[in-house]
Amino acid sequence: MKIVKGDDIIVLSGKYRGERAKVESALPGRDMVILDSLNIAKRATKQQGATMQAGIIDKFMPLHVSNVALWCSGHKGPAKVGYEIKDDVKIRVCRKCGEAL
Repeated sequence: MKIVKGDDIIVLSGKYRGERAKVESALPGRDMVILDSLNIAKRATKQQGATMQAGIIDKFMPLHVSNVALWCSGHKGPAKVGYEIKDDVKIRVCRKCGEAL
């Protein structure tokens, strides 16, 4: 998976198409990402002991990685990711403009 925690992304399809957000966490085993301010669901919870409050809470739901793309600040658009090796370090680059992501 080419998207990691902390990346700036743009949503390509679905309800939030065109929105930009940061990746809160990446789930590579499921090919999904959780975004910091998008795809929030309301969830009803029961009281569990004295630690957890009962009521309606906001839950961040994952989006499939195929529905998002990295944001390239070089050409101000979605980026396809390529890799280059510079000084024995593998870095991600935008295939369109060549800028390091």
